[in-house]
Amino acid sequence: MSKAVILAAGRGTRMQRERPGVAIDGAQRRLADRGLKGLIPFHGHPFLAYTISALADAGYGAVCLVVRPGPDPIRDYFAAIETRRVRLSFAVQSEPLGSAHALLAAEDFATGEPFLVINSDNDYPPAALAALRDLDGPGLAGFDPDALVSQGNIPADRIAAYALVTADDDGFLTGIVEKPDPETRRRLEGRCLVSMTCWRFGPAIFDACRAISPSPRGEYELPDAVAYAMHSLGERLRVVPVAGPVLDLSNRGDIPTVAAFLEGRSVCL
Repeated sequence: MSKAVILAAGRGTRMQRERPGVAIDGAQRRLADRGLKGLIPFHGHPFLAYTISALADAGYGAVCLVVRPGPDPIRDYFAAIETRRVRLSFAVQSEPLGSAHALLAAEDFATGEPFLVINSDNDYPPAALAALRDLDGPGLAGFDPDALVSQGNIPADRIAAYALVTADDDGFLTGIVEKPDPETRRRLEGRCLVSMTCWRFGPAIFDACRAISPSPRGEYELPDAVAYAMHSLGERLRVVPVAGPVLDLSNRGDIPTVAAFLEGRSVCL
C-alpha cells in the first residue's frame, strides 16, 4: 500500500477565532485569519509539509490532498513545489458536507487499491502510519489517551471529547463512541483507545460513504460510513494500538506548542 489521502478541505473556523495572549508571528496570524491551518509556517515549512514528510518516512509514495473548490491556497502551494519522495495529486470536495463526503472526492485516486486516510491538521508518528501499511486489510490506529497528553500537545480536556474505539479480544473494531459523556468515559476507562482519524481502507468504504444519511449536523460523517461498512458490508477493521503522540493544530492556542515540538525536525518531500 503506497497511497494516502489527506482531508484538507476544512474551513478552519476554530483557527480563525482570536485567542488573547497567544504569541504567534505575522505570517502565522495571516494564515490563521483565513483558516488555512495546513499552510501555517513552522521553522520555514507549512504544517502540512511535516505531515506529508512523515508519510514519506513511512513508505507512502502517492498522496492526494482533498481541497476546497475554486482557487485554493493549499493546492496552489503544493502544486508549485518539487518533490522527490512523494507524488502529489488533488481532489476537490464540491461542498463542505463532512468527512465522508470529502473522502468520496478521492475515489478516482484510490483506483480500487487500499489507502490511508488522515486529517490535515494532525501530525502522526511515522511508526503508526507504517503499521497501517503493513496490515493485510482495513484498520485504524487507536491511540493511547495518556500518551497523547503526556507525549504530545493535546490537553486532557480536549481528549475527553474525542471518539473512543472499542475492540474485541482479537483486536478488531467493535464500535466508535462519538463524543462520549463522562459516565461512558468512566465506564470504558482503561479499555478503550482514541480515534484520531488515521484509517486504512479498501474500496468498500466508498460504497459505505454513498449509503449513509446526513448526521444531525447535516454532514456525511466518516465514522457513520465505517459503522455501515462493518454492519452492512461485513468489513472487519483491525485496531492498531499506538502509544505515541499526535500533534493537533486545531486553534491558535496550539501554534506555540506545535512550534516547540517541530523545532529541529527536517522536511523532505
